[in-house]
Amino acid sequence: MLQETAARLNGLDNKKPLIICNEAHRFLVAEQMRDQKVDASILLEPVGRNTAPAIALAAFEALKTDNNAILLVLAADHVIENIDAFQKSILDLLPQVQEGKFGTLGIVPTEPATGYGYIKASGGRTEVSVVQEFVEKPNAEVAARYVETGYLWNSGMF
Repeated sequence: MLQETAARLNGLDNKKPLIICNEAHRFLVAEQMRDQKVDASILLEPVGRNTAPAIALAAFEALKTDNNAILLVLAADHVIENIDAFQKSILDLLPQVQEGKFGTLGIVPTEPATGYGYIKASGGRTEVSVVQEFVEKPNAEVAARYVETGYLWNSGMF
């Protein structure tokens, strides 16, 4: 899945990927990137602290070389079948991000799920919208209501 995540970036005008991982995984990550012929930087988390601190670590690292750096934060556990649509979503969102806004990608739910966060977007399930609300892992009843009323799953991709 890590290789698929890296391959998903082919064709985008991106800089050298920065992969954050635990020290125990650094050689595996390096080997996976070498197999894909991807020149990636690997940043080791001193201690695993979940996603937000890892993103902050990546941001500080990116700012060392570019004061206007834009990060595309991707997890390596997503299955994305339509790469063209994925890349189009990123490119559609980019002008907003370049203006200083924060961007996130939502996923149209296939069913109510209590294991995902939900996003309410101003334009519903349109291309680019303003996020009106983030809801973290609701109960089953609320999740069902969110699916019926047009909420998106929070992908964790920013």
